[in-house]
Amino acid sequence: MRKSAPLLFVLLCALMTLPLAAQGKRMVVIDQDGSGPGGSNQMAMMVLLQSPEVEVLGITMVSGNAWEPEEVQHTLRMLELIHRPDVSVVPGAVFPLVRTEEESKIQEQLYGTFPWYGAWGDLAAKTSRQPYHGPYVIPKLDEGEPVLKPSLEDAAHFLIRQVHAHPHQVTIYAAGPLTNIALALSIDSHFAEFAQGIVIMGGSLSPQTGDPEFVNNPRHEFNFWFDPEAAHITLRAHWPRIDLTTVDISVKTRFTKLMLDEIARSPYPAAKYLAAYTGEFYYLWDELAAAAWLDPAIITKEEKLYLDVDLSRGPFYGDTLSWTAESKPALDVQLVHVQKDLDLPRFYKLFVELMKAPPQPFPSAK
Repeated sequence: MRKSAPLLFVLLCALMTLPLAAQGKRMVVIDQDGSGPGGSNQMAMMVLLQSPEVEVLGITMVSGNAWEPEEVQHTLRMLELIHRPDVSVVPGAVFPLVRTEEESKIQEQLYGTFPWYGAWGDLAAKTSRQPYHGPYVIPKLDEGEPVLKPSLEDAAHFLIRQVHAHPHQVTIYAAGPLTNIALALSIDSHFAEFAQGIVIMGGSLSPQTGDPEFVNNPRHEFNFWFDPEAAHITLRAHWPRIDLTTVDISVKTRFTKLMLDEIARSPYPAAKYLAAYTGEFYYLWDELAAAAWLDPAIITKEEKLYLDVDLSRGPFYGDTLSWTAESKPALDVQLVHVQKDLDLPRFYKLFVELMKAPPQPFPSAK
């Protein structure tokens, strides 16, 4: 036994020098519409940034809840404030592939309004949660201007580079419109198959809710609606696995003042950031998608369906389409793991613990 001790020491030292992935870190690229400061989009990214199990290879930004140029600045500043300046923020798509704001104004006149238009918050009177501005206007940030600068690379090529650098090890976490993902797929036909899988927050099937955003439009969901062609391209790609957090399961969650109060008692930077800038108490849709990837036991029920998006130019443009194995069309639609139900206390516990946690050490410091 005594003779084996030096060997054990050598093995432990060797383990400490292994790359993060070899030590069990799970690799992810975050693709997000990072409106801020605070709020759901920033909290969702923080779920992954705060986890000791995860190596975030970078954050790619896409317009959705806000315009991409403003989102980049909010996200850079968030990384500064939670002490994660090591993570790259990579600019991405400012506009959807096909859908335009002007076209959506015409559709609004023909078919009526939706409660939420994201960056296009001027489309329906008194429905926007933020003042409307144009795509390249960056208002003064409440949380202060970032010193960090964004990457000079574009999102699509960054995504492609990461999956090829780490074949079959990188999960794409996509919680905004899927424009960047579709662009990467269009550039590199092997992008999807080189990933480990994709986690998507998007789509709506039959949510059991009285929320006016969904009660009369149960198949409408903002991320798919904002860029239907991108969602179509992404869902048709040959990913090793697709996990989908829909509206149906998201509306079972809620961020509360009690949760924020508990988080605010932590002395660490992430909690201080949320305490200062988060006052929005709504569904935890993107946060659930991230947490369920970290801890699959959060999801207690799923359904395997084949999904696509309605691309017809009418009142249902952007709606979610779904089929069972028996009813699916004779097309190259892909199997999707659609989350149906969750262990709510387990999810809340993980989420609050991560928001209260100290910042993760930089990879270079390990």
